[in-house]
Amino acid sequence: MVTKNAKKKVPEAPGLTPSERIDLHIAGIPDWRGKVLAIIRRIMLEADPAVTEDWKWMGSPVWYCDGMIAVANPHEGKVKVTFAKGAHFADTGHLFNAGLEGKEWRAIDIFEKDRLDESKLSRLVKTAIAYNRSQQKGKKIEKVVATAGKKAGQVRKKA
Repeated sequence: MVTKNAKKKVPEAPGLTPSERIDLHIAGIPDWRGKVLAIIRRIMLEADPAVTEDWKWMGSPVWYCDGMIAVANPHEGKVKVTFAKGAHFADTGHLFNAGLEGKEWRAIDIFEKDRLDESKLSRLVKTAIAYNRSQQKGKKIEKVVATAGKKAGQVRKKA
C-alpha cells in the first residue's frame, strides 16, 4: 500500500529495531527516492559516531545527536529532509529550499532531476549537530546557575 505522500507501509514487527525498520523502508522504495534516502541515511550516520536513528510518526526515519537532527521522507515526486532546528544555524551550502519562513525548522526538497551535493549535506548535518551540542551545553550551564542561585537564596533566608 502506498500512502498519499508515497511512503510504503513497513509491516508491524515488534521485534524490529529502528534501524531494521529503516532498512525495510528504504528497500521498499524501488525508484530513485529509495536511493536518495539511502544516501541521506549514510551521510547522517557518518557525520558523527554519536548519531542514532529512530523510527517515528508512523513511518519516518529520524536522526539524533544531542537532540533531533532531521527527519527524511519520500513524497510523491520528491524526498524531503527536514532539519528540526534549521532556522537556528547557517546553511552555508544554500541547501534549504523549503520552510524558509518558519521559526524552527528548515527543509530540503530533493527532486528526481536534482543532484544531491553530498559534501554540502554532510557539512549541514555537522552544523546541526554542533548547534544541538551548543544548546545542550547552554542548558547545563543554565541549570547549574539556577541551582546555585536557589542554594544561595536558601543560605540568605537562614541568615
